[in-house]
Amino acid sequence: MDKKQILILFVVMAISLYIASNWDNIPAIKNNVEAVLDPTLGALLQWNVYIGFIIIVGLTSLILTLAQKYLSDQKQLKELKKEQKILNNQMKEFKNHPEKLMELQKKQLEFIPKTFNLTLMPMIYTSIPIILLFRWFGTQLSEIFGGWWILYYFIGAMVFSTVFRKLFDVA
Repeated sequence: MDKKQILILFVVMAISLYIASNWDNIPAIKNNVEAVLDPTLGALLQWNVYIGFIIIVGLTSLILTLAQKYLSDQKQLKELKKEQKILNNQMKEFKNHPEKLMELQKKQLEFIPKTFNLTLMPMIYTSIPIILLFRWFGTQLSEIFGGWWILYYFIGAMVFSTVFRKLFDVA
């Protein structure tokens, strides 16, 4: 990863943190997000909060899956996954040989920066909208689900993401 990518990631994460922490302190952030989301996604929640929530989780998962597919090099990611699978099988073979296992674990650690570089762009483009959506969800759903809404969101997102990743052949 080059310095420019690290800087962009740092700036996006700093903006996300700023938005999340100042949601209630700066009315312009909250009001603008509510002006966009209340008539759209908010209408789904007013229609039927449970079905609307499921639809929103599904749409969010679909958008994030498509971002992952089209903003990352899928061919290279799939190749890395194949190599990791081969390496994992070798690690199982040599589980009783600590020296060889350590060598294979070092090779496995080399995949982390490569994978991170390939998945960085989707993360940069989607992190701020997701933070805004989560803050909006918090104000909309806390009365109904309490603090548990985020758990329900993640469970639903895992289910939808698994389906969409298989459907769209995303690495």
